[in-house]
Amino acid sequence: MLGRVLCTVLFVGALPSPAGASQGHISVILLGATGDLAKKYLWQGLFQLYMDQVSSGHSFTFHGGALAALEPGQRLMFDVLKKLSCPPDEPPNRCAVLKDQFLKLSQYHQLKTAENYTALNREIETLLRQEGLEEAGRIFYFSVPPFAYTEIAGHINGSCRPRAGAWLRVVLEKPFGHDLPSAQQLAAQLAGFFREEEMYRVDHYLGKQAVAHILPFRDQNRQFLDPIWNRHHVERVEVVLKETVDAKGRTSFYEQYGVIRDVLQNHLTEALLFLIMELPANVSSAQEVVQHKLQAFQALWGLQRSSAVLGQYQAYDSQVQEELPEARGHVSTTPTFAGVLIHSHSLRWEGVPFLLTSGKALDERVGYARVLFRNRAYCPQSGTLRDAGHSQCKPKQIIFYFGHGALNTPAVLVSRNLFQPAMPKDSWKEAGAHSDLHIFGQPLSDFYMYSPVKERDAYSVLISHIYHGRKDFFITTESLLASWAFWTPLLDSTSRQPPRLYPGGVENQQLLDFEMVAGGVAFSLAEPAELLHPSGQMPSEFRAMQSKFRQSPLVSAWAEELIARLASDMEEVAVQSVARSGQFHLALSGGSSPVGLFQRLARHHHGFPWQHSHVWLADERCVPLTDSESNFQGLHRHLLQHVRVPYLNIHPMPVHLNRRLCVEEDGGAELYAQDITALVANASFDLVLLGVGTDGHTASLFPRSEHGLEGAPTVVLTESPVKPHQRMSLSLPLINRARQVFVLVLGRGKHDITTLLSRVGREPHKWPISGVSPSSGQLIWYVDYEALLG
Repeated sequence: MLGRVLCTVLFVGALPSPAGASQGHISVILLGATGDLAKKYLWQGLFQLYMDQVSSGHSFTFHGGALAALEPGQRLMFDVLKKLSCPPDEPPNRCAVLKDQFLKLSQYHQLKTAENYTALNREIETLLRQEGLEEAGRIFYFSVPPFAYTEIAGHINGSCRPRAGAWLRVVLEKPFGHDLPSAQQLAAQLAGFFREEEMYRVDHYLGKQAVAHILPFRDQNRQFLDPIWNRHHVERVEVVLKETVDAKGRTSFYEQYGVIRDVLQNHLTEALLFLIMELPANVSSAQEVVQHKLQAFQALWGLQRSSAVLGQYQAYDSQVQEELPEARGHVSTTPTFAGVLIHSHSLRWEGVPFLLTSGKALDERVGYARVLFRNRAYCPQSGTLRDAGHSQCKPKQIIFYFGHGALNTPAVLVSRNLFQPAMPKDSWKEAGAHSDLHIFGQPLSDFYMYSPVKERDAYSVLISHIYHGRKDFFITTESLLASWAFWTPLLDSTSRQPPRLYPGGVENQQLLDFEMVAGGVAFSLAEPAELLHPSGQMPSEFRAMQSKFRQSPLVSAWAEELIARLASDMEEVAVQSVARSGQFHLALSGGSSPVGLFQRLARHHHGFPWQHSHVWLADERCVPLTDSESNFQGLHRHLLQHVRVPYLNIHPMPVHLNRRLCVEEDGGAELYAQDITALVANASFDLVLLGVGTDGHTASLFPRSEHGLEGAPTVVLTESPVKPHQRMSLSLPLINRARQVFVLVLGRGKHDITTLLSRVGREPHKWPISGVSPSSGQLIWYVDYEALLG
């Protein structure tokens, strides 16, 4: 079908290619074709590419891929395609023809398995053969979460590469890791499938017209800038991105990354490097640009805790609780605002402060890079005369305005008392006077202002560069790792730093103002008391209380401090176990209580020896592992996908065998017990983490359970009083063979059972948790104040 359509478009269409042989066929495959990014930007960018290149001599087909089955996926994708639009200057008739052709050249595929990718490759090759076309290349655009990159890369490399002589371009969206080790791991994995020249890592800010013009501007104005682009003349450099929106609806992403990883480590850093790197002889050479970027990175002073101020808008934590209900007891310290001071020890920039600032729920939406020059002039004329002309006493600055804000357009502004810049007339035009607009307290008449002749969306710009093979607008592996090496120490040193609360919007007033102090930065104003503890909560700066509970050690604190202590203790046990035996066997319970712990381990414990750890389940619900009710699914979402546990070291319970759930004849429990016996020395876990139900159950061992409370150390099938009723669980005798057992109890809802357990003896048939007593190990209780005191 697609072949007949392609034939029609090529040979009967209203917009034929120029005379001469075809330059070859390009297949564009958009993975995640029904996702948000694809809907908002990518399909429109691909349509723009088609409009721009329809007469280039290349033929195109566009393949949307996603996990959804053919019929619903196709319906979702074409709902998006029908809404595509042409630029305002495109004649309506031509627009209609182009859109009709683009839709006919687009097709949806379910891309879920290796077989799906093999089928896609077969379809592309059949099309080329039937139409007698030479293949120019293939573009695979990964609009999918990074945890899926490696699997998809393997499928492409294994069965979906173009034949010899055609190129492959693989486009990757951020985030590219969470810190330096995770970025190194992801880079190494991708390098096993693709060559460096085949990978195009997208930072969409490099497609913004003002950002993309920084290097060309410096190059075209060398004669003016060379004498003043240095520490003797520049007072400071600012790179800023302010947003009025908050993180509502995106807290699951934001909790993992925060403002520094989301914006500063990539967008703002790239803009800063364009400003401060030594100018290459050829600014269009990707190789030269990368080398000069790396040299600029090497000249930056390392960041410390005092290099940053952090804030969090006041409603953020409640949004996290609302959108991530499983994170109960987790008090977020994720920053939604950051101001960072950076210095360079290069001869050109030594002593010049570079300030990077970004945040959500601020008073305006605007982004810019600003170079403010020192002003040594003294002007004796009156203020009126000074304002009437281009006085040397007025501030001197160059601003690359990303968009939005007062100007609502990308722009380049140069103070008139500096110089009139050279600008390419085919792409930038001098803007008319805006007598009523001011920027940084100055009327626009004080600036030479230039805006794009034709505004283009950043993704449309970058997709065009991908088509043309221009690598200078994309992030290389070297540059990526250099950036993470620079930012990771700051992320580590501030991971436990409580951010300043701010109300959001115009109510922030001067609360987020900060100043340079003793080589670092600090907020200018003290934090108001009503923002420190808005609901009368006690401050959290205290040590965890430690005593005894049921004759075993007890650690108690407010939930946030308790989880931090538990995570640290788990890491310590893991490190000791690896030092002793070379590996660490950890069994984890499900439920809502450990979610905050999993998140903390993923984000803050980069020294945890995950490479030498085996992760087991203490219990599981009898549902498919992909079900939202699955304990393994929750563990994967909040922990496993974020840390580097070897694939073969992850041991989900086999509850789904022979297309059936927890059927005794399938022997799932016996299989798991055999795996434990084979891999865990003496079937003795190094650490088992348990919780407690309001009825006293633990793992999936329930009061009056027929199995698992006594007998052999094994794995059993049990019945829960609540849905889903069928469960699989480690037995109590197996749990009690562990070297360490930690029990986590959170929330006021557990106060009654906590009080009861403090008074009763060992009666596992009534309260299974009371039977937890390691025969040759240690039991420690971690109970928060709400559960302990009510």
